[in-house]
Formats: sequence, structure tokens, C-alpha cells
Amino acid sequence: MLLLTTALMMYGLGRLEMDLMRAWLEEAGWWAPVLYLVLYSLGTLLLLPSTPLNLMGGALFGTGWGTVWTSVGAMLAAILAFWLSRHLGRGAIAGRLQGRWQALDAELQQGGMWYLFAIRLLPIIPYGLVNIAAGLSGISSGDYLLGTALGTVPGIFPIVWLGSAGVQALETGELLPLFGALSLIGLLMLGATIYQRRRRFPWDDAHEASKDRNRP
Repeated sequence: MLLLTTALMMYGLGRLEMDLMRAWLEEAGWWAPVLYLVLYSLGTLLLLPSTPLNLMGGALFGTGWGTVWTSVGAMLAAILAFWLSRHLGRGAIAGRLQGRWQALDAELQQGGMWYLFAIRLLPIIPYGLVNIAAGLSGISSGDYLLGTALGTVPGIFPIVWLGSAGVQALETGELLPLFGALSLIGLLMLGATIYQRRRRFPWDDAHEASKDRNRP
């Protein structure tokens, strides 16, 4: 899925006039990152896939500033989603999810900051969904903020780098940064696979239970 999204993004970027985009960014000044932060935060709150937004941050602002603005947008969305889900929907939603929710709630409370940190590093788990799930759980606000702060930048950086490297490859034909970004993402995916095998996530158990119930 990540490779497909990347390919579509690079195709779209290839059809854009990057010189015009840079001119617009220079003319917009500080409004450009502000608009990006608003769009990123809203997209994450609406549970839209964050990968295209991360790639866009790298394509528009480069690896350095792209990582900064994307991380700020992700943190803003994480704090807002956590607060909303904890104060507005915890009781109602947790009651409907029943056993599946109880397993996830127990994992988040027991694992705390480091469990959340590990989840933030896994590109296979939607960022926005984790925000809401954590708010509905019994994890402390301190553990949530620390785990999110520690895991957001390392989890976002490779995708932002890929967006920047993709633009560089299209403009100059230099492929080394692109391969570097893909390699780093591959290492994260490998870590995700190893972590998932050593410690099953609650939603995996729920999925297996659902399959067992549907078997004749």
C-alpha cells in the first residue's frame, strides 16, 4: 500500500510544475506551512491516510522543514483527537466495542509510554486511529504525550524524506536519496513485522476470533 501511494504521489508530482509550486510557496511565506498544518491536522482527525500528507510535506518543504511541519501537524492532531475522544466519546464507544476494546485498553494501560512509542514507529498502523484509541483507553495523558512525542518524528521522517527524494529524482535523476528513504522505510517495516510476531496486537486477536466465529 505504501509503495502504491508513493508511486501515485510521484506520478502526480511529475505532472506538476515544481518551479511554480516553489514560487507559490515563496509568495505565500509563512501562510504556506500554516495552511499545511491545518490540512494535516484536519486530515488526521478525519482518519484520512497520513502517508500522502507526509509525502506532500517532503515534496513541498524538503526533508528538514518537511519533517518539522509534518511533526508539528501530527502532534497538534494527536493532542486534539486525544482530548476529544477522552472527554466526549469514551463511555459510549468503549461500551459498543466490548471485548475487543477491553483488550486494547489493557494493552495501552499496561504498556504505557513505550507501547505507544512502538506503535508510532509502525507505518502499518494509522496514526489517527491510534490517537482516538488512546483517548478512549485508560492510558495516562503523560504517557500518551511522551510516547507520541518520542515516536512521531522517527515514524514520520522516512516518509517525508521519501517525498523530498521523489521530487529530487524527478528533477535531477538522482536515485540514491530515494533508495535511502525506501531502505529506511523497509527497516521500519521489518521492525514492525518482528514486533508483531513477538507481541500480538489486540486487534489481531479480535480478527482471529471473528474468523473462528464465521467458520462453519
